[in-house]
Amino acid sequence: MDNILLWYATRASGLVALLLLTLVVLLGILGVLRFGSRSGQRFAVAALHRNISLVTVAFLAVHITSSVVDTFVEIDWPDAVIPFGSAYRPVWLGLGAAAFDLLVALIVTSLLRPRISQRLWRRVHWAAYAMWPLALAHSLGTGTDSGGGWSLALVLGCLGVVLVAAAARLVAGRAAASPDAVSGAEPLPGRPAADRIAARQAP
Repeated sequence: MDNILLWYATRASGLVALLLLTLVVLLGILGVLRFGSRSGQRFAVAALHRNISLVTVAFLAVHITSSVVDTFVEIDWPDAVIPFGSAYRPVWLGLGAAAFDLLVALIVTSLLRPRISQRLWRRVHWAAYAMWPLALAHSLGTGTDSGGGWSLALVLGCLGVVLVAAAARLVAGRAAASPDAVSGAEPLPGRPAADRIAARQAP
């Protein structure tokens, strides 16, 4: 009975953590896209991003603790932070440990942001984007129900929304780099491209 409860705790907390990580990634993409037209709205997105990261750590703590306490498989405490050292599914479990390490680095650098260089903060945050695919692969490779059912649908749903958000970011980036965006001129609908260029160059 105890093993069943621990299994449910491990699997449920892991899936909730994956959902929260997905939301963290989505909010990060929205921040890059300058979501919201006012500084207050952008600040709210940044604060939500940080707070959800902290909640994710809480669920990961439950996930890790229940995994180690459960005696069904042999997982030790160092396996949660040292990638690829576990006797049980070392690759898949190691991916989860690597994702956890990146999340901790993300939170620590966010809390220390006023005390560290902007370059270091940006590098860590760009590297932290790797935590999501690592966590996704970890979720697919571990767990007795990872091969199908609602858990697989949930993981694929997370994959789908992030791909859509990434595509939106790519489109927005190309739009920002377009000649109209660079010049600051408003496009003139219904006119040929040559006329629009001439209109921008006119005094």
